[in-house]
Amino acid sequence: MPTLLLVRHGRSTANTAGVLAGWTPGVHLDDHGRAQAAALGQRLGPLPLAALVTSPLERCVETTAALTAVAGPSGPRPQPLVDERLGEARYGDWTGRELRGLVKEPLWRAVQDHPSAVTFPGPEGESLRAMQQRAVDAVREHDARVAQAAGEDAVWVAVTHGDVIKAVLADALGVHLDLFQRIGVDPCSLSAVRYTATRPFVLRMNDTGGDVAALLPPKRRRRRVPATDAVVGGGTGA
Repeated sequence: MPTLLLVRHGRSTANTAGVLAGWTPGVHLDDHGRAQAAALGQRLGPLPLAALVTSPLERCVETTAALTAVAGPSGPRPQPLVDERLGEARYGDWTGRELRGLVKEPLWRAVQDHPSAVTFPGPEGESLRAMQQRAVDAVREHDARVAQAAGEDAVWVAVTHGDVIKAVLADALGVHLDLFQRIGVDPCSLSAVRYTATRPFVLRMNDTGGDVAALLPPKRRRRRVPATDAVVGGGTGA
């Protein structure tokens, strides 16, 4: 059961402009976002990363490049893979619009309170349910591939977008999509999920500066309960 590190891209030019970028091409990290990504690369330096998978959008590719620029404990990072299923939600006719205008739209209230019913307008619009399904399918497939190739103690990274990470975390927590807006995911934050045969374990959420030593693979395995079970009364920690 590998550990998945969900990384949101660093702050982008669209974030600072208050624009819903979606799949708009040419949206890059701003200066602060590049600094965030570089700092995260340094933070993750002690972790052996078995794989990196990224959304195809520039802000995620640039964040991934910053992570791979820092060698791991065993040498250079693996070549990142690109998976469109980790791309941003397709916001349809909302794409490229300012958030201050979107808050006046009737659909905005549904996005906040009943997102499982929302399909964004226009021929390119996607439902939030479809976005969650494709993203969860992607991370589970990559997780199984990493487990087979690198073992159940492997650590790997998926670099993606805020709404995508919130949807994946909601699924891992067993929370209905209608409650996913209660989850915060900041730029260049780190969330960690470990999938098992019977349930996921959410290990960390929206971490923007914590010590990553607890995410290191164990040097030896000594489990008193099955890996699929939670420790009753709480565990000892790392």
